[in-house]
This record gives sequence, structure tokens and C-alpha cells, in this order.
Amino acid sequence: MKTIDCIKWMWNNSKGIRLSIFLSTLAGLVYVSASLAFVWVSKQLVDIATFKIEGNIWIFMIGMLGCIAVQLTSTMLNSRISTINDIQLKNRLRYQLFTRIMESKLTNKELPHTGDMLNRIEEDVRVVTEVICTIIPSMLIAAIQFVAAFAFLLIIEPQLAWILFGIMPLAIIFSKFYTRRMRNLTKEIRAIESSVQAHVQEHLQHRNLVRTLECMPYTVNILNGMQSKLNDQMVERTDFSVFSRMMIQGGFALGYAASFFWGIIGMRSGAVTFGMMTSFLQLVVQVQRPIADMGKFIPSLVHSITSVERLVKLDLLPSEEQGEPIKLNGKVGIRMEKVSFAYKDGNRNVIEEFSHDFIPGSFTTIVGETGVGKSTLIRLIMSILMPNKGSITFYNEKKSATASPLTRCNVVYVPQGNSLLSGTIRDNLLLGDPKATYEQMEEALHTAAADFVFTLPNRLDTLCGESGTGLSEGQAQRIAIARGLLRPGNILLLDEPTSALDDNTKSIFLERMMIKKAHNKTILLVTHQAIPQKGNMLHTTINMGR
Repeated sequence: MKTIDCIKWMWNNSKGIRLSIFLSTLAGLVYVSASLAFVWVSKQLVDIATFKIEGNIWIFMIGMLGCIAVQLTSTMLNSRISTINDIQLKNRLRYQLFTRIMESKLTNKELPHTGDMLNRIEEDVRVVTEVICTIIPSMLIAAIQFVAAFAFLLIIEPQLAWILFGIMPLAIIFSKFYTRRMRNLTKEIRAIESSVQAHVQEHLQHRNLVRTLECMPYTVNILNGMQSKLNDQMVERTDFSVFSRMMIQGGFALGYAASFFWGIIGMRSGAVTFGMMTSFLQLVVQVQRPIADMGKFIPSLVHSITSVERLVKLDLLPSEEQGEPIKLNGKVGIRMEKVSFAYKDGNRNVIEEFSHDFIPGSFTTIVGETGVGKSTLIRLIMSILMPNKGSITFYNEKKSATASPLTRCNVVYVPQGNSLLSGTIRDNLLLGDPKATYEQMEEALHTAAADFVFTLPNRLDTLCGESGTGLSEGQAQRIAIARGLLRPGNILLLDEPTSALDDNTKSIFLERMMIKKAHNKTILLVTHQAIPQKGNMLHTTINMGR
């Protein structure tokens, strides 16, 4: 991205807090005004005390206290407004990016690693927010402070002012090289940081697997290698930054020394009073401090450009189709006509010219070996994947609709394996239906053969760790089934729902499901082997491997 595009992105995302940013900047400008007033009052006080001018010393002392009070008040207001702006913008950006990721196409292979996305949502958002809410207003304040202090010094001593101003072209020339080099280093560092976070996040999530494979030294050494590389890059950036800052501060020190010597010579000749000498030294600081601040702000600005580029990649993720859900009432069927599908990186169709009419109210068992396309078929029905050829239609007696993310509201989906989130059992069940009552949750658990929940000490409020830690695989799977059964919808898609269940529990679940959930439901059950017919439902078996 061009720098101007990054700036536009930051401007667009500052909407809603621009007035607060303006007020924060205004408070900073009041501080600058009070600081310059302090310089003038100091000069007058010293000259009155040394009998160079006439004046009421008490009035100027009160004026100095007033300047201090204004400085303290404006600093406090600036800090408070900036902090509130930072919190609000950080929360909004995280919400915006999290929503964008959650709404993005589920099979987008260009999506960064989860650890990398977390790094962007946390660290890059922090960097960008700090720049918008703090750095840019501070840079504006510093620029105005420099101009005002320079004008003040120009009035008092023009020659000294122009000598100090001579530092500026050199600083600008050097900053151009500095900015380019810092931007490249920052890009490299951010990429390595994301890799480190991705490695840590993934291996912590699968630490039991790592432990059982006895490859902990291997994974730890990989982390150590990445951190060593990160350390080298950080040291290089720090060395470059420290050297650059030292060069700028060296120039400022020479400028301060020049103004000090200038004042000493002037005092010796009688051309400069003690009060003027005091104002020289204070004004030199006020001229040089903004430039020094700019030197500190530039790295943050460079970091923010890199961070904006990383956030924009998330912000531009293509979303699924959005709109009003297409809800079909009563018994709903699914008609698939000559559907073919192949993954982008595959060299053959996983599903080839598949046609079938899943009649409303029917029960279909989809069987076959691993890799023949059973789960792919379910994903096509849910529009997680889109067919390369053919059509998929949802229909009832009155209307029909082409399968899309908007028809997903008709589907109750129970994924294979343990898919619980950390939280209580109740929290997990409410993901199926946030409005579910206790009685509905109780019924769903019973249907899923998960009555064991009511024998636990805390029942529905029993805590589950990440991925259902604290429960057996079979228990976690049954709770996941109950969560799916709570979801309203007249098409029930069960993807290997009983893979972790023993034969007795599996039989109980299937029997209860047919009794409790078969009414008005169209059921598709993905499994490795055919199951006997249950009840009086129209039962069809599709063998995907033939």
C-alpha cells in the first residue's frame, strides 16, 4: 500500500472520535500557549528582580502560578481524552476485524494463520490506535509548538533563531533514509512475531499430542530459532534507532550550547539581560523539543504504516453473502442436480455429477470410506463450499431457494468430533439457541444421550476447558450433539455424530433422535457404515464410494 492509502484508511476509521481527537489536540495547544507564556513571565520576573525593568513582581509571580495551573490542567485533559479515544477506537477496530473474519468465506485459504490473526487484532490494532489517538495529535502539537517558539525567538534574537533553524534541513534529509530503513525492518519483525505467536498458539493447543509424540525438544528448538532471528532483527532496529536518535540529539546539544554561548557573550557585552538569557535557554528547548519528539514519533508512524497494511488484509477479506435469511417452513427437502466439486489444489473431482432428491421428511444415511466426499457433500448443502457445476435447491410445498449462506437457517448441523468451546456446558448449549429454556436444554441433552450432565455437581454450570477439557471425548461429543439439536431448522445434518460413542450409547442416541426429532425433519446422517432402519421414516442409504 502507498503511505497516502494507509493515511486514508486511518482517517476513515477515526470516524466517531474525530471531535475528541480535536479536543485532545486543543488541550495540547493550550499547554503550548501556557508554556510560551511561562517563558515570557519568567523573563519579566528575572528582569524585574535584577532591576532591568520596572514592574509588580507579585503580579508576575501570580501569572507564573497561573501558567503552571493551566499546563497541569491541559495535560490532564489531554491525557484523559487520549486514553478514552484509545479505548474506544481499539474496541471498535477489534470488533470490526473480528466480525469481518467471522463473516469471511469459511474456505478462504488465503486467510492468515489463527496465531497471525490474533497478533494483528492485538498488536497491530494497538499500534494503529496509538498513532491515531496519540501520535498524530502530538505531532500536530509539536509542529505548532516549534513554529510558535521559533517565532518568539525570532522576535527576541533573529540571528540565533536562524542558526537553530539550520538544523531542520539536515534532520529532514536524514529522516527520509531513516523512515525507509525502519519500515523495512518493521515489516520483517512483524512477520517473525506473527510466526512466533502462530507456533506458540498451535503447539499449546495441541500440547498433549506434542507430548505423546515426544517431540517437545523439536518444537521448543523451532521456537528458539524463530526467537533468535527475531532477537537479531530487534537488535538491528534498536541499534539503528539509537544511532539515529543520537545523531539528532547531538545536533540539538550543539544548538543548546550555541544559544548558551550566545547568551553568555551577550551578557558580557551588556546586550543580553539575565531575563533574556533565561528566555533564550527556555525557548531553545521549546524549539528543539518538538524536533526531538518528531524523532520519537517517526518510528511509531513507520510501525503504524506496516500495521495498517496488515489490518487492511483482514479488512478486505471477501465476505459470505449477507442478507435476510431465507426460511422455509414445514417439511423441507434438498434437491441436488449433477453437482460436481473439486478443491482448488486438487487434481480430481471429489464429487462427480451427483444427483439426489432428499425428500422432505426422509432419513438418508450417507456411507463410504474416508475421502470419498461425505463431509464435502454436507459442506456443499450448508454452502460452506460452492459447487463447480450443478445446482442445490432447498424446497417445500410452497417455494424453493437456491442453496446459499442465506438458506443455512434451515439447517441443524452436528459436526463430527469434539467441538466444545471453553465455558460452561450451558454456554455451549446456548450457542445452538441463545433463547433456549432449561426444559429445552434438558430435552436436547436427553435426546443426545447426555443425561450424565445432570449427575455432575454443577450440572449445566459445569466448566469445560478448551476443546472440552475435563470431559471424556464421548461426553464432549454428546454435549455437542445436544447443542446442535437445540438449533431451530427442519433439515438435520449429522456428520459422524457418534464416532466417539460406544455401541450401546450410539443405539440409545439414534433411537431417541428418531422419536424426538424425526417429526417434520429431513435427516442426513454421515457415517462409515450403514445403520438399521429406525421407525417408519423413509430410509435411504447412499454409498458415496460406488
